[in-house]
Amino acid sequence: MPSRALTFSQLSAATDGFSSQNLLGEGGFGRVYKGLLEDTGEVIAVKQLNRDGLQGNGEFLVEVLMLSLLHHPNLVKLEDHLLDLPPSWKPLPWHTRMRIAVGAAKGIQYLHEVANPPVIYRDLKASNILLDADFNAKLSDFGLAKLGPMGDQSHVSTRVMGTYGYCAPEYAMTGKLTKMSDIYSFGVVLLELITGRRAIDMARPSEEQVLLNWASPLLRDKRRFVKLADPLLGNRYPVKALYQALAVASMCLQEDAASRPGISDVVAALSFLADPQYYPPGGTEAEHKSTHSGTDNDSSPPRAEMVRADDDMKHR
Repeated sequence: MPSRALTFSQLSAATDGFSSQNLLGEGGFGRVYKGLLEDTGEVIAVKQLNRDGLQGNGEFLVEVLMLSLLHHPNLVKLEDHLLDLPPSWKPLPWHTRMRIAVGAAKGIQYLHEVANPPVIYRDLKASNILLDADFNAKLSDFGLAKLGPMGDQSHVSTRVMGTYGYCAPEYAMTGKLTKMSDIYSFGVVLLELITGRRAIDMARPSEEQVLLNWASPLLRDKRRFVKLADPLLGNRYPVKALYQALAVASMCLQEDAASRPGISDVVAALSFLADPQYYPPGGTEAEHKSTHSGTDNDSSPPRAEMVRADDDMKHR
């Protein structure tokens, strides 16, 4: 449908004068408010640009352009309907987490391999993955996205931007941005889905505040893989699927960018894990419990920034 221009007065009325009661969150551009258009009854999100924010007019125009030109089921549209979760939730089951992962991967696949010119997302993180009522993942917030590389180019040189905890090491050190930078960030998101932990969580003990610092020793020892599973899952996941998902995450998180898989390989592997036929017939996923005896006894409630997929890893 054609885009519609709204006046500042209309936006102010829709948000009750940008009331704090309607504040959804705050990002690089500024604050985001929930609004209701009086004439149509449409619920909208209104971004109020902060001139002193980390991102300015240029990034805002990039986001509008990307949202206008890129169309895929796993990318947010300018007009979209997303999930507003009630306060009573349960932990997301394993299979749903894998569906969210493959949906996010398919969004990246579209940007890397279908969009022309290709697009590097550059700010892939859990809080930028939104979910609809069926828990289909949709990538949002394209303000930091970059076009390219194109032709014989191997990378795009740019000012280092992104979010601590998700940024690929080679990009952070050199400013050379490649598709493999997105793959690394995806590995962090996948690890969040598996573990139920945030990439950065300052509420945890110092040795556990950075997810990768805590997880790396465990990823090097198969006998300890089960300690990486979100305790809220209990034993309700297939151990083989856990191992395979961790293998994908580990490959995405390789220090050497050239050793990381392409996004098509990631999509293929995760599509297998998200396929209901992967699980044996005759019962639900919850009935196919793992057979291990060791569990992570961490008593603090795990969190992962996923409805934005980030209202915790829970659902109704």
